[in-house]
Amino acid sequence: MGKTVLAIDIGTTSIIAVVAQNDLNHKINILGQGKAVSDGIKKGAIVDIRKASICIADAVESAKSSSSANITSTVVSISGIHTKCIRSRGFINIPSGQITTKEISQVLTMAKYDAKIIPDYDVIHVIPLYFKIDDNNTIDNPLNMNGSRLEVYTNIITAKKTSINNIQSALKQSNLEVDNFVLTSYASTIATLKEDQKKLGTAVIDLGGSTTELAIFKNKSITYNDVVPIGSEAITKDLSISLHTPLSAADEVKKQYSSLLPKNIDTDITKVKIPRLGSETESQEISLDLLRPLIHARVEEILCLISDKLSNSGLIDTVNGIVLTGGMSKIPGIDVLTQRVFSNLPVKIANPKNIQNGYINFEDASLSTIVGLLFYALDPDPFFELDSNERLRQSTIKKESIKKEDTVIHNPHENETMETLESLKTIESEHKKDSLWSRFMKKIGEIV
Repeated sequence: MGKTVLAIDIGTTSIIAVVAQNDLNHKINILGQGKAVSDGIKKGAIVDIRKASICIADAVESAKSSSSANITSTVVSISGIHTKCIRSRGFINIPSGQITTKEISQVLTMAKYDAKIIPDYDVIHVIPLYFKIDDNNTIDNPLNMNGSRLEVYTNIITAKKTSINNIQSALKQSNLEVDNFVLTSYASTIATLKEDQKKLGTAVIDLGGSTTELAIFKNKSITYNDVVPIGSEAITKDLSISLHTPLSAADEVKKQYSSLLPKNIDTDITKVKIPRLGSETESQEISLDLLRPLIHARVEEILCLISDKLSNSGLIDTVNGIVLTGGMSKIPGIDVLTQRVFSNLPVKIANPKNIQNGYINFEDASLSTIVGLLFYALDPDPFFELDSNERLRQSTIKKESIKKEDTVIHNPHENETMETLESLKTIESEHKKDSLWSRFMKKIGEIV
């Protein structure tokens, strides 16, 4: 058996903990799960360590109670609300002439040290966008290739030290140490995107309780992330104020009757009864015609703010589709509204990839982050990246040695597959010529 992982998604509305491990076939086995209502957490950040630690402990204890396995690592989500992404590059010389995981780790480390990181921030991800060898075309995977110089262009994700320290302090009260922090939106992309969506370029919008997070994924990398500090809780507050009803009643109305579809197309109900604020024994009847414009206005505002973030990123031309996930993506009609806001880009509502188990059904958009954490922690064949402990993520699967003629150089920015293959053949031909000439000159030297 592989390592046993405890994954913890610290959300504003709930905290979810899952214990899991890989079997011998690298299939994820769920050993236990727990969930607790969040307290002491606001907009993805801990504001009361004592309250937050109690909630985390409740969720973790529930998850651990079903399994006696010893937890070997803990991976925790961190909201994008206190993160910044930075572009950087690094390069190293390769005296041996062959690129191994050691050189890949070194060049990523160089990119980290070359980045202009704000003093109050710590690095949680160093993600390669592409590599270059000896100033040739861009390369996805340089492992086992030959060259004298390796260069990398990276997206570095940093998080506020205070946010990291607060999470660590809250977990210490449960005798837990964090092995890895993972950006919430990054986890959501891992859980929801298919290979074609990754290659073509997709923006994932995670519509959470108090934040809405954006991540752009292209090829094998998250290229950009940002966040809007508004989520579905804002809808609850809008309804509570406008309808003069308690927050709990407003939240229940939101969950049952939220819709962005045309008038009453999805229900025969036209009116609902709700308690009055300050006098819960008294009820009032409200029309859904009053309810839905309030919801529409708030959802449209959130989507427009995310659209502005995407436009300002400078990467909108790399996006060929939108994926919606998170709890608020369950509102009927949200995909249609999103398509209008994002200039008719294809829009898909995505549940996370389901992990079959006897504890929990993961086919729920609100569980995208926890599923992404599990895949991140237990992936036996991840793409190269420096994690929050500056360790290189790399494959643990034994593979056959890669022959030089099977290695393909790939340029993610241009469709030049055939030209690239021809270039590779030319390079190999030159290597062969050089080798023949060297042997010939050696013979001459022996004769002389």
